[in-house]
Amino acid sequence: MTSVVRLLKRLTRMLATVVLVVFGTTLLVRYAPGYLSDAREMDSRYGDAARAELSAEAARSDSLAHMLETEFLGWAQGDLGISRQYEVPVQELILPRFAITVGLILRAIALAWALALCAALLSSASREAALLWHAPATLLLAVPAAAMATACLVSGVGGPVLVMTLLLAARDFKFLNRILHKAWRDPHLLQARAQGITTFRLVWIHILPGIISQLLALATLSIVSALSALVPVEVLFNVPGLGQLAWSAAMNRDLPVLLAVTIIMAIAVTLAGTVPDRTTGWQDA
Repeated sequence: MTSVVRLLKRLTRMLATVVLVVFGTTLLVRYAPGYLSDAREMDSRYGDAARAELSAEAARSDSLAHMLETEFLGWAQGDLGISRQYEVPVQELILPRFAITVGLILRAIALAWALALCAALLSSASREAALLWHAPATLLLAVPAAAMATACLVSGVGGPVLVMTLLLAARDFKFLNRILHKAWRDPHLLQARAQGITTFRLVWIHILPGIISQLLALATLSIVSALSALVPVEVLFNVPGLGQLAWSAAMNRDLPVLLAVTIIMAIAVTLAGTVPDRTTGWQDA
């Protein structure tokens, strides 16, 4: 019964998030300056036809309630709509770009975790040269994703995976170092180290099982951080993923595409947030 209640709560939370995303995105796009503007207005050859088409579109889109109703009904029927910019079904734009974005995020998170975990293990196991490990992480945290991507482009060194890896590793290192620093100084670890147990055995058998729930919670933060850096990285490196598509949709007021991308990201964050809750439930049981 408790599991059913938890599942219902998660589904309710996800549904509420999706509804808020749809409403907020529609509101921002509809009342953004120039929502009904069109490049054909600048071409005298198509001036009259463009104005007539824009007037008809304005008559259909003047009501926010009508726009929300259209979007919700379309999503309920599995229809994501037609892209205003590309004039093709949104599904045809989303699916190939979704695979590219997922691949980029997974590679960046895997490399970032490997880098951050190695650095945190070395930093937390000894008190010497702590500044040597924390200074680069602090410096990377102060650099925006767009600035780091621009530096890579100007210098010709690195790419989107490197930029996202460094950004995620800097954030993850701070949390991993704090967790491991406390774990290394637990009484049973101190006794095990005094008895000469190898570091690998200490980490694999004594430390990791005790901090697995905290690591899963940190994984959620990694996903959120990756999504937040996705747009500037994909736009600057011209990666044909969801981040670049979202930027293009926002610039062209392409509401169906923008809704689809933002809902996908909202669902990803919500699903990632349920992992620590589920692990905690297992431990409590």
